[in-house]
Amino acid sequence: MARYDLCIVGGGIGGSALATVMARAGRSVLLLEAAEVFEDHVRGEWIAPWGVTETKRVGLYDLLMGAGGHHVGRHVTYDESRAAEVSEARTLPLSIFAEGVPGPLCLGHPRHCQTLFDEAKAAGADARRGVSVTALRLGDHPGLTFEQDGQAVEVEARLIVGADGRTSQVREAAGIRLHQDAPHHWFAGLLIEGADNWDPDLQAIGTEDDFGFLAFPQGDGRVRIYGGYALDEAKRFRGPDASRRFLDTFAMRSAPGNQALVAGRPAGPLHSYINADSWTDEPFAPGVVLVGDAAGWNDPIIGLGLSITYRDVRIVSELLKGSEDWEAAGLFQPYAEERAERMRRLRFAAGLQAGLDMEFGEAAKARRRRHFEVAASDLTLSIHSVAVMAGPEAVPAEYFTPTHRERVLGRAEG
Repeated sequence: MARYDLCIVGGGIGGSALATVMARAGRSVLLLEAAEVFEDHVRGEWIAPWGVTETKRVGLYDLLMGAGGHHVGRHVTYDESRAAEVSEARTLPLSIFAEGVPGPLCLGHPRHCQTLFDEAKAAGADARRGVSVTALRLGDHPGLTFEQDGQAVEVEARLIVGADGRTSQVREAAGIRLHQDAPHHWFAGLLIEGADNWDPDLQAIGTEDDFGFLAFPQGDGRVRIYGGYALDEAKRFRGPDASRRFLDTFAMRSAPGNQALVAGRPAGPLHSYINADSWTDEPFAPGVVLVGDAAGWNDPIIGLGLSITYRDVRIVSELLKGSEDWEAAGLFQPYAEERAERMRRLRFAAGLQAGLDMEFGEAAKARRRRHFEVAASDLTLSIHSVAVMAGPEAVPAEYFTPTHRERVLGRAEG
């Protein structure tokens, strides 16, 4: 029976990144991925400046840039409560949030996954595709059984890593409880091409009527666009013409530059999903540790899935490289404690962002107008955006409280 230091279930971004880092460190790694081909799942393409720093710390930044990584340097928030020229006069430079980082990094999800999977293999990991894990053995003697090409293979490991996403098989086998908050709104995403008149240096968000949008350019006329809408409109973007109707919704009076997005062509599937946060109390158990979405995820309204994942990879890999006793009871406690506070703060920031950008009607419009007016002289009312861009630890603790939420949204709950 083959034995490895690590068996990583899930060869997406988190699993392949961790496999690469640990294989480079001389550890024996088995990396198992179910999919034969990485497909566009409409998420995981934007890395915040603090997340870019994490890619550098684990030695993967140059690899991502070589695969076509595209930095975005400016941000504009549009809104129906003010003219476009007013919004554009408040353009935010994105190079201010992390030293040596020119701004967020965008890279197409399938290419991102494939690049890391190939690098893990090149680093020495035993990386396999088209694999089905049929049994997991955790605890004091971890191991698993998988099927590939009709053959069952049983292996042992010092540690099992669950990097298998939101419906994690490893998390379920370990009995790690997943908490989830109430959904706030629907979110739909689409990759478009041919948006040649969209500034490749500009990301934007905005709200008008019953729709909130986000746009993140990837270069060469490709832009990942998202739209948020009310929970009671589950069927809004369904049907054979859904992509065209979705694109047409981006035509906004308050954001005239969006015509460049309307003119784009779908370059992938349109997917809709409910936005919500989820988290675990402890992302580990005897013989197993979770990274990425398997350990819980942040509301995509603030786009931090990849940044969270790369920090997970960095912390877990540092703990493993720093100790030979991987069975020690407290090995992953620092990871659990840091991640719990990180996710708590990011849940708070996402709640504020959703309350501002993804609520609709006259009362929500008035709330945003008031927010823009007051925040112009009191920058602390927008400090949650610093947590998004610079990292949750960059903002003092007093800004993650019900009192601060009430200052921003006019209500203490949420």
